[in-house]
Amino acid sequence: MIKKILNNLKNQGIKVNQVQSDLLEEMIDSLSINKSSINVLKNNRVNKKNFYIWGDVGRGKTIMTKSFLDSIQSKKAIFHYIDFMQDIQSQLYSLSGKKNPIEKVAQSLNKRYEIIFIDEFQVEDVADAMIVGKLLDNLNRLGVILYLTSNVHPNDLYKNGLQRKKFIDDMSLIIKSFNIYELNGEIDYRARNIVNEDKDKLNQVYTDEEIKIVIEKNFFNKDYDKNKFQINSREFSCKAYSKDFIWLSFNIFFSEPNGSDDYIELSKKMEWIFLNDFRVCDDESADIIRRFISFIDVCYRDRTRIKFFFGSCSYKNLYTGEKLKILWDRCKSRLSEMQTSNYLS
Repeated sequence: MIKKILNNLKNQGIKVNQVQSDLLEEMIDSLSINKSSINVLKNNRVNKKNFYIWGDVGRGKTIMTKSFLDSIQSKKAIFHYIDFMQDIQSQLYSLSGKKNPIEKVAQSLNKRYEIIFIDEFQVEDVADAMIVGKLLDNLNRLGVILYLTSNVHPNDLYKNGLQRKKFIDDMSLIIKSFNIYELNGEIDYRARNIVNEDKDKLNQVYTDEEIKIVIEKNFFNKDYDKNKFQINSREFSCKAYSKDFIWLSFNIFFSEPNGSDDYIELSKKMEWIFLNDFRVCDDESADIIRRFISFIDVCYRDRTRIKFFFGSCSYKNLYTGEKLKILWDRCKSRLSEMQTSNYLS
């Protein structure tokens, strides 16, 4: 099985390091495909079947787990944490007034799946915190195999959250049944993929559909129906967003009344920003360029990762006016640097 997984990863341009290889081996060793014989003896002990894999962004947690699960013929579900909890909350709402609703939800999931993978496990909401530990415990008792990936160790989940002690008490029961595995390394695979995306593209002009493909490759949760987002209690336009990225239209977003405070919040919250729909501006549209310069100043200072899709509109000629020439010359220099592998990596 390991050779098949490694070959699949190699075909995606991923050279597996020793830490990742060890993780794959442990997951293979822990699992028997027949649900009735999940608990496998190894070194005279019963293997834990669940995995909690944590580490920095882009270290291969998601792709390693998905590649492993793709090699298994079993009833399985793959969720992003946000989507998973929205589904659970919806099921609980439909069971309002009935006894033991969390147990009933777990039983329903157990009938459908033998394996559940929850990606980007990061509890932030008190309503979720009061549910998720008990739900995972019920799933584990029913024999559902659980794989969780997160950016933080289990002990650091829901830090400073309301009623955190209750959450920790619930989670402490389930976490004993998990292999806790830290996955770190020098390579940020997501950044590498995005940086190298247009290396072999001749004209480097991307349609919206091609940008969607870039997002699909690198982000698990995305919603192209969300064309509005909120920053500083105000609403602005976008093409898609999640907790990890936002896709903005230059022509639309910088025509809206936003400013430095909004860019600072965007820079703080987003791991990646995608930007397209550029058009040449002159002094008649100086407000658009002024906002864009301010946006670049903030993002450059904060080392925010931005993937620019300039297309046929070269960044060098994006502004043809005179009013902002001094500011624009500095901005051009920053734009040049922000597109380099050194900056993005």
